[in-house]
Amino acid sequence: MKKIMMIFLTGSLAIALTACGQDAPVIPESEGQVSQSPETPESRGTSSTGSMNTDAQLWFEDSVFFGDSITEGLSYHDVLKEENVLAGAGKTSEFALKDVEELAKRNPKRIYIQLGSDDILWPTDDPIAYSMNNYAKLIEDMKQLLPQARITLLSVTPVTEAAEDKEPRYSRIADYNHSLKQLAERENVHFIDISPIFADSPDLYDTDGIHFKPEYYPILLEFLKDQVE
Repeated sequence: MKKIMMIFLTGSLAIALTACGQDAPVIPESEGQVSQSPETPESRGTSSTGSMNTDAQLWFEDSVFFGDSITEGLSYHDVLKEENVLAGAGKTSEFALKDVEELAKRNPKRIYIQLGSDDILWPTDDPIAYSMNNYAKLIEDMKQLLPQARITLLSVTPVTEAAEDKEPRYSRIADYNHSLKQLAERENVHFIDISPIFADSPDLYDTDGIHFKPEYYPILLEFLKDQVE
């Protein structure tokens, strides 16, 4: 009787295992066990460039990058710490005026300002003049609250041809940067043209042709270090 029961149980187990195998086939790892987990701060900008990011964080630890969504990518991709970035999407030179007090609280030795991508799109008769007026106020406020800080204006980053075709107002970026350089001379602050970065690396753009992939930001910081040193 025990022998019969054992045969019966063995047969039932074999049938059950066969049925399970049909309902839930096993996918080998080589066939793509792709992780669907969301991106984490540890995985953003630290896998292949971790040591570079650490070096950048040390070099720019007494700096604040002040700007719009393009600048915000420095902290979003964990290239710099959040306290070293004061930026936000849609930020214009006018809207940035309210952030100067927060900037002063951080008391940086060096300030890198990059605004203008949104100013160019502002619905006014002369967006460049509008921006330069507010930019001048911004610099004046920073000098009053942070008289020892080194202020550097960064040029507006170029966009791709496709992005410019979609939004023709971006065609004024070169004119904007020319005015920005003149403003820096009048205000006795520094100016750095970062456009050479893109001449050699057109693949740094994100899909919209305006913003950038994470790989761009360590390259930017290395470029700035070379300009300042």
